[in-house]
Amino acid sequence: MNCFCRKLFLCISILVCVFLSGCSVNRFIPEDKYMLNHVSIRSDNKELKTAPLTGYVAQHPNNKWFSLVKVPLYIYSLSGRDSTKRFNRFIRRLGEPPVIYDSILSQKTRLNIQNAVQNMGYLNAEVKLLEVSNKNRVGIRYYVLPHQRYKVSDVQTDIQDSAIARELYSGGYVSLLQDNMPFDLNVLEAERNRLNTFLQNRGYYKFNRDFVHFEADTTLGNHQVDLKMILREYVEGRGKEEKPHQRYTIGNVEYDIPVSHNKPFVRPKVIASANELAEGNMYREQDVQGSYSRLNRLGAVQSSRITLTESAEDSTKLDALISVTPSKRNSFNVELEGTNSAGDLGVAVAFSYQNRNLFRGSELFNLKARGAFEAIKGLRGYNDQNFIEYSFEAGIAFPDFIFPFLRQSFRKRALATSEVSFMFDSQDRPEFHRRVLTASWRYKWSRAARRMQHKIDLLDINYVFMPWISDTFRETYLDNPESRNAILRYNYENLFIVKWGYSFSYSSQSLNPSSKNYGTNAYIIRASIETAGNLLYGISNMSKASKNENGQYTLFSNAYAQYVKGDFDFSKSFLINKANSLAIHFALGIAYPYGNSTILPYEKRYFSGGANSVRGWSVRELGPGTFLGYDGKIDFINQTGDLKLDMNIEYRTHLFWKFDGAVFIDAGNIWTLRDYPDQPGGQFHFDTFWRQIAVAYGLGIRLNFNYFILRFDGGMKAIHPAYEDSRRHFPIIYPNFKRDFTFHFAVGLPF
Repeated sequence: MNCFCRKLFLCISILVCVFLSGCSVNRFIPEDKYMLNHVSIRSDNKELKTAPLTGYVAQHPNNKWFSLVKVPLYIYSLSGRDSTKRFNRFIRRLGEPPVIYDSILSQKTRLNIQNAVQNMGYLNAEVKLLEVSNKNRVGIRYYVLPHQRYKVSDVQTDIQDSAIARELYSGGYVSLLQDNMPFDLNVLEAERNRLNTFLQNRGYYKFNRDFVHFEADTTLGNHQVDLKMILREYVEGRGKEEKPHQRYTIGNVEYDIPVSHNKPFVRPKVIASANELAEGNMYREQDVQGSYSRLNRLGAVQSSRITLTESAEDSTKLDALISVTPSKRNSFNVELEGTNSAGDLGVAVAFSYQNRNLFRGSELFNLKARGAFEAIKGLRGYNDQNFIEYSFEAGIAFPDFIFPFLRQSFRKRALATSEVSFMFDSQDRPEFHRRVLTASWRYKWSRAARRMQHKIDLLDINYVFMPWISDTFRETYLDNPESRNAILRYNYENLFIVKWGYSFSYSSQSLNPSSKNYGTNAYIIRASIETAGNLLYGISNMSKASKNENGQYTLFSNAYAQYVKGDFDFSKSFLINKANSLAIHFALGIAYPYGNSTILPYEKRYFSGGANSVRGWSVRELGPGTFLGYDGKIDFINQTGDLKLDMNIEYRTHLFWKFDGAVFIDAGNIWTLRDYPDQPGGQFHFDTFWRQIAVAYGLGIRLNFNYFILRFDGGMKAIHPAYEDSRRHFPIIYPNFKRDFTFHFAVGLPF
């Protein structure tokens, strides 16, 4: 560690010690009271997991940053006693007052934990409360003595409604209740909910969980329980006569659609196609919820309501009235942004228009125009010193599958959109002019639970046209035999990309608040595959088309790209407590050019570094492999690859007010699959790639406004694979802040 880092570390250590020692919280603890210092739960039975029991603790101690230091408490302690002073009030809002121990809440917690453990089948469980005080601090330990767990010896059922009994047996209902299972009240509650869901999806509109009761006989001895489940007949009110539960079908279905300009604001067919309640069908609660999901995702609809009433003509039928409220049809938006590219300042402005009901079918139409200007300094040998860009983008999304021969049953099961978009982008730089034209036709869909989402790019066309390249740039980088760069040259030629792709994402966290795993630890999986040029190559080969001087087939005199690309991304969060969590991330991507291409198009190549990758490096500053950039003007091309690996772990904590903090470790790199002369050391090899994995560490500050997050991350290089000498290869041992530190600003979490 160099002298500067030692001094910096020493100064920070002294400041921290002075800060902590000077922040006495004693003056904020009332006399004869105690500050709650820590809370723990222990058990003498290893089979009983105590971590879930923390949710029953009624009083928690002060929050700790990264589960280590109670910094919010110390911040609060910086304030004076006079709460009328503005400074004191401000400091207190940033910090957290000491938690004063409440013996009533501790007894409540003890009973909560005891009841929870008893509900798990440990009917004789006890919870002892141990208080350990030291001066004006107190620590609390809840010691659980579960004793022996009860088991269900025999399960009996008493279903008083014969029609429901037949439905359960014929419908293949599998009960959670089994002989010899642990006696667990949570399982009994889950069984009530499952029965309720099962029957409400089979016509029993008025059935609810209160009709299911349990009787448990715990007097058998030997910790055995006889269990009986009773499903009662329908009772409309207290003192009323019991009768069989009524099974309903759907009767008349009517729509209440507001009128605009003497016409319904949206075509009735659109609302009808979103409705899953069909006349004559058996009532199913999932059809009601599915209809809500479909109606509320229509851009033209602000809100919806489904009213079910018993038919006056037939008491076994439910008439449905579906009412919708229109949303605002048109919206405009203006965005102004400043840019800074390596010290070159610029400005960009974008205008966008959105119509949520273009043809009265809830079609979402987007139109966007953007212009940017940047003054480029210090570029010798070029006439024009400015960068000018303008682009136009238009797209329309239909709230259904627009595809022939697609079965109606699939349309009903999936929440789908069909999208068509066009974009034109013009870039005029001092070195070159580039024009990009894209057109796409894609489908997106998910099921009602929306955990799994799919996307198919049925057709995606990209045409890159280079109308002008300056003589200076061409002579220096493209035609000069001494510095000719094949990757660079390929990416400054006219190019066609005609691709097809499929991607999906899955989240284990349910969007339904009543679901068992709503709001708990969740993982997300994303995967995609795309391929380009295969159809064109097959047609060219079969027709024996001629090739250009580079041995490539062409379309309209332009070579087209041919490659296959696949990506996999996994992330998972672990909730430690309300203020702390741990997140991990793994991503792998690989792309291979073949047939008509030996090099991937620049837009399809991978890069490493940046705010969402290995944060010790800037974007496109790392790799491939051990390659080290040498020309800042073209390194953005050279520092790309065909294979990418990212591994991240991040500990996140709440600091104060809207501020969150994070400490992270990142690892990864990119590689090429072929040995390109312009990227020495960049090729992937199984026996050496692990030595070329770069590592970084750092700290982050996040401003969390719930609906968006501003992120500031500072990363330090720990292992730099491009260097062989130990001082540069292991900057974690020989740090140099000016050389190894990289700052990132981004919106949203990195993963």
